[in-house]
Amino acid sequence: MKREKFGSRLGFILVSAGCAIGLGNVWKFPYMTGKYGGAAFILIYLLFLIILGMPIIVCEFSVGRASQKSIATSYNTLEPPHSRWHHTRWFAIAGNYILVMFYSCVGGWMLYYCFRMAKGEFLNANTAQVTQKYEAMLQSPGLLLFWTVVVVLVSFGICSIGLQKGVEKIMKITMLCLLAIMVILAVRSVTLSGSAEGLKFYLVPDFERMKGNGIGNVIFGAMSQAFFTLSIGMGGMAIFGSYLDKSRSLTGESLSIVLLDTFVALTAGLIVIPACFAFGVEPDVGPGLVFVTLPNIFAQMPGGRLWGALFFLFLFFAALSTIVGVFENIVSFGMDLFHFTRKKSVGINIVLITLLSIPCILGFNLLSGFQPLGAGTTIMDMEDFLVSNNILPLGSVVYLLFCTHKNGWGWDNFIQEANSGEGLKFPQFVRGYMTYVLPWIVVIIYLKGYYDMFSKQSTSVFVIWMLIAFSFLFMILAVSQKKKKI
Repeated sequence: MKREKFGSRLGFILVSAGCAIGLGNVWKFPYMTGKYGGAAFILIYLLFLIILGMPIIVCEFSVGRASQKSIATSYNTLEPPHSRWHHTRWFAIAGNYILVMFYSCVGGWMLYYCFRMAKGEFLNANTAQVTQKYEAMLQSPGLLLFWTVVVVLVSFGICSIGLQKGVEKIMKITMLCLLAIMVILAVRSVTLSGSAEGLKFYLVPDFERMKGNGIGNVIFGAMSQAFFTLSIGMGGMAIFGSYLDKSRSLTGESLSIVLLDTFVALTAGLIVIPACFAFGVEPDVGPGLVFVTLPNIFAQMPGGRLWGALFFLFLFFAALSTIVGVFENIVSFGMDLFHFTRKKSVGINIVLITLLSIPCILGFNLLSGFQPLGAGTTIMDMEDFLVSNNILPLGSVVYLLFCTHKNGWGWDNFIQEANSGEGLKFPQFVRGYMTYVLPWIVVIIYLKGYYDMFSKQSTSVFVIWMLIAFSFLFMILAVSQKKKKI
């Protein structure tokens, strides 16, 4: 079967950027920017995007385009004979499924809140009432399942149409709408009375605030955010690389995606931070910001019904762009591994992902007593931890080793593929950095994630989890490096 191709360069950039753009851009990046020194943090963040995120994106795109396959079979196609690299695909495949197990649920929340805002459900509601409405939603498994299924059907419906007519065409429209809504909301937010202090908090460099939080913490925070914001390491970019021709070099395309992702993150800050300051509330991080703090703001804002509905529509589009990107990867697994037709792969996965999403839904109500990562955690927290703190960094390490080491695909093959076509070329002089330095940076980010998660728990719990972290790391490194005996 002939590989499908993108119909336009713009379609590729918007779809790939949509996959990278996630809800963390909205509720985490603005808070971190303000907390860690405003514009000073942004500059550090942008630096790490270039030196950390960019090389790994180019690796993913190169492997995808060279193999013309998803991560399910790309290593099989490119690896030397008798290698074990292809075994790492199961981690990436699992990561895609685990991600949509909870992301589809969260996407359903966004769509549901868009309708609630449009109906005026939060008008004249006080803080306690807004909080109660949020908690009531989480306690309703049937309601959560309904909106999850809606998101699954919409997303797979887009994928079922095909790459050009479905994913590319519809997601181009969705992404352009997302960007337009963001600009409108940002203009509204910065023109609110009292927003000036929020703008100062967000955009003016504050080196004293940086010192107060610790320079090391600020640098590591920027590094971690730059890494995780792009969703690299589990084949999300490789699948879109496999739909590319060789007319354009991959460095320039990757840079366009990084810039678009950054624009979304910065604009999200212009929406959230000034509005929080205008109404005297803390720009807290996490779901509470989106489902409690911001509805309270919209309830007080003139025309809040409209602005709230637009905001949650924007959030839904941000979630949808990621979900469709991951679903396209999942659909391709069935096509590449089992030679399913696109529609057959879609049909099987609609049922499968709906069933797999149920534990996340029940984790807020019927299974709330199950707290897998410690007191107060949910099944969603565990699923997010598995993806964000394990599969993404470990998968990124594998991509780096595969593209730079001679017992993998190798540097020469990688650089030839990355630089094929017109446009910005990938620099040869970074070979040493990518081979020996960058993998260790990602490993440090990986281990630091475990440390931050479990260091405040008992010593025995901390030791057990750190042993698990090192076990995963050694397993991945062993599989990716060792050759079969013949």
